[in-house]
Amino acid sequence: MHIESDTKPTVEEKQHPTLKFVLEIGPLLVFFFGNLRGEWLAKTFPALTAVGGPLLIATALFMVATVISLVVSKIVFKHLPVMPFVSGVVVMVFGTLSIWLQDETFIKMKPTIVNSLFGVVLLGGLLFGKALLGYVFNAAFNLDDLGWRKLTFRWGLFFLFLAVLNEVVWRNFSDEAWVNFKVWGTMPITIAFTLAQMPLIMRHTVSEAATEADK
Repeated sequence: MHIESDTKPTVEEKQHPTLKFVLEIGPLLVFFFGNLRGEWLAKTFPALTAVGGPLLIATALFMVATVISLVVSKIVFKHLPVMPFVSGVVVMVFGTLSIWLQDETFIKMKPTIVNSLFGVVLLGGLLFGKALLGYVFNAAFNLDDLGWRKLTFRWGLFFLFLAVLNEVVWRNFSDEAWVNFKVWGTMPITIAFTLAQMPLIMRHTVSEAATEADK
């Protein structure tokens, strides 16, 4: 299995950027639709009642959509992007547990587990002198060592922030509010955070000529 970082686009990804975006956001939209129309789906397709309530029906559809997305990514783009792959594995494990045990808690905790994992790995790497974000994004940015350490530290904290935020939302608000947050809240927050890092990236960007001179 060939797994690469999201920042090393293949020729196919450059040719089909819209398809890549659809494959990444598609499963979340399916999850949102499944929860929103869960009761209608159960009435229209009675077999789905065996899965459980609206959120569990949405979870089952989310799992199917995730698998389809990863398969199409592998076929069309020739590799599996790291973050969607890791997230997909957790979706399958926690989704299966949710449906099997008829407990929605597991799927609600999925974002907590994924974001905590990314955050701990990034911050843990810094303790051992490794700015791991550089291994993921070095095809997109050319930063000096201090820049990579700062960016890795910020993203590590941000992932932990998302984990805590997910816990606060699912434990204190309705299922609908949590689904809306998962689909329509997390992405804008992530985009805003990413844009906020551009000044740091610009300050620590190293020209290709300087990089070649250091070799």
